[in-house]
Amino acid sequence: MHPTSFPDLHRVRAADLRAEADAYRLAVAAAPPRGLRTRLGWTLVDVGLRLVATPRTPASASF
Repeated sequence: MHPTSFPDLHRVRAADLRAEADAYRLAVAAAPPRGLRTRLGWTLVDVGLRLVATPRTPASASF
């Protein structure tokens, strides 16, 4: 079926998409800010990975 045979279908779909976009915007605006928390978490992950990857050398004994 050709889209021009259902002109209202386009308007209905466009309205549905607008409603979904509005709902998404409201959900994003209602979410708590996580910028600092996320950065701190990834910093801790990075430090942990560096600690695991660092080769440990035995302490040298100088007598």
